[in-house]
Amino acid sequence: MRILITNDDGINAPGLRVLHAIAEEIAGPDGEVWTVAPAFEQSGVGHCISYTHPTMIAELGPRRYAAEGSPADCVLAGLHDVLAETRPDLVLSGVNRGNNAAENTLYSGTIGGAMEAALQGLPAIALSQFIGPGTEGLETPFEAAAVHGAGVVRALLDNGHWDAGPYRTFYNVNFPPCGAAEVKGTRVTAQGFRDYTTFSVEPHKSPSGRRFLWIKGGAQHGPTGPGTDVTANVEGYVSVTPMRADLTAHDLLADLRSKLE
Repeated sequence: MRILITNDDGINAPGLRVLHAIAEEIAGPDGEVWTVAPAFEQSGVGHCISYTHPTMIAELGPRRYAAEGSPADCVLAGLHDVLAETRPDLVLSGVNRGNNAAENTLYSGTIGGAMEAALQGLPAIALSQFIGPGTEGLETPFEAAAVHGAGVVRALLDNGHWDAGPYRTFYNVNFPPCGAAEVKGTRVTAQGFRDYTTFSVEPHKSPSGRRFLWIKGGAQHGPTGPGTDVTANVEGYVSVTPMRADLTAHDLLADLRSKLE
């Protein structure tokens, strides 16, 4: 199996090393793992593509490339340049440092990389490690992902729905904020919503008197309702959420047509 990996934390991020090990286990001794990841951190860029300026790409080593762009740019570079003649069988994005559950999903560059791969017609999985009090004393906060990641990916490859529709299914996996031994299992979940917090801004003044705004997150560890991703994670389960890029509110179409057409 040939696997392309990317992330949004950057080419030198420890989570990418964890993902590389997961991908090597999945690819097997006769497989290949190729890396095309952002040269610098791209957290929070979502599904952004660098449509108005070129993206520099550099080969850092065998099957290892850095691109000055977003995770979606990296997937495009991997598919149409680096691996243009040898299309990969699977794209993995992550392992992100921090959860990409609930509304975080909408901002996530990790998700953006997997989404772009799905739009390009490839199986894709995004993987993220929830960080919290349960990961603070660990040698690495990625322990749960490192130990359980390959098993979850293999289970999805064997049992997931890999449709070939115009908006192909991809998967969002979040590992709970605990050690590997404390992981209770896997739950298939819906995307939750944290109704107790939102992103906001915090103003600051520089020494020169100029005014700047820092984007500020909120609380992450409250549950998001039964059957949803954050609830599963904070209860010690790996969450697996099937996703598509189609943003249509299908449940509203019939009613709206009856009133507007």
